[in-house]
Amino acid sequence: MTIRLWSIVVLVICAAASPALAETSIEGRVNLFYTDDVGIFSATRRLTRDGDPTQPALDTNLTDKGSDVVFEPDAKLATTFDNRFGKTELNVRGQGFIYADNPRFNHGTMRVEAIQAFTPDTRVRLRYYYAPNLFLGENEDRQPGAEGLVDETVTSHIWSARVEQRLTKDIEVRLMTRYGIRRYNDAFAQRDVDFWTIGPHLEWRVSERLTLGLSYHYERGLAEGRNQPQLRDDVSYINHYVSADLDFEFTERLALSLAFHYERNNWTSGILGDERMDAHEDVIQGDAVLIRKLTDTWLAYVGFQRSSRKQSFEPEAIKNTNVGIGIGNLF
Repeated sequence: MTIRLWSIVVLVICAAASPALAETSIEGRVNLFYTDDVGIFSATRRLTRDGDPTQPALDTNLTDKGSDVVFEPDAKLATTFDNRFGKTELNVRGQGFIYADNPRFNHGTMRVEAIQAFTPDTRVRLRYYYAPNLFLGENEDRQPGAEGLVDETVTSHIWSARVEQRLTKDIEVRLMTRYGIRRYNDAFAQRDVDFWTIGPHLEWRVSERLTLGLSYHYERGLAEGRNQPQLRDDVSYINHYVSADLDFEFTERLALSLAFHYERNNWTSGILGDERMDAHEDVIQGDAVLIRKLTDTWLAYVGFQRSSRKQSFEPEAIKNTNVGIGIGNLF
């Protein structure tokens, strides 16, 4: 039903288009990363306010899986056109993760987006995000009669909407809401989750060369495991996510982007014997990207990420460090 509704919205926008010629653009980039933990690399990469910060539950069995080099291609195709409501952009983005020594973790994601600008200051952004068959690792099979470790995979479907309003020439506010489902393979079906999110974003151009971004998300997730007490594996949660980023433009060709993210997962399991009963998880992450404009259409960048994940029932935090270089263009 939700997919059908979104299809109707896109068709209405297209039907309202004027006969003016559409403008099409292609963006592409390739990144090469070194990571010291292949088990949580993709979760660290997505921990941004514009990504998928509330990742699937990551047990200790799924972390500390060694280092690797990861190739990350990314491409976006967009078209814009005028219509009776204003201006519309439709775009589709594909992203891949290819591991040099751990190909079982290879996966891709797709994002489809429609942006309707009613005025230069008011926009609505609709987005669908799809991440199929993400391999999380080998984990304990808790189904009755099962023993040992088996593959754990998850597929995510996420629909989101944002209302974006510019208040002044320097300040823009956004209200984001989303609904999503995560569906696991049969051995971990008790972890199937339906969730919804709401939160405000703020963009403030402090000066000609400095921009500050702030965001907060509240998210509620309900898992099938809450109805299966015999498995003692309820990953239902309440999530609080806070993010801040600073963009510095040193010159017209050199910029630095810094970001800090904090996430608190309060597990809501009430099942006796479930390790997540009355437990929580804290995630802290910092990002830094130095961007160099090579030409009018080519960019080069080098980046660093460091994250720490600590479950209250585990003795130590899980650390992850990613270092990457990349190049991108705009046609």
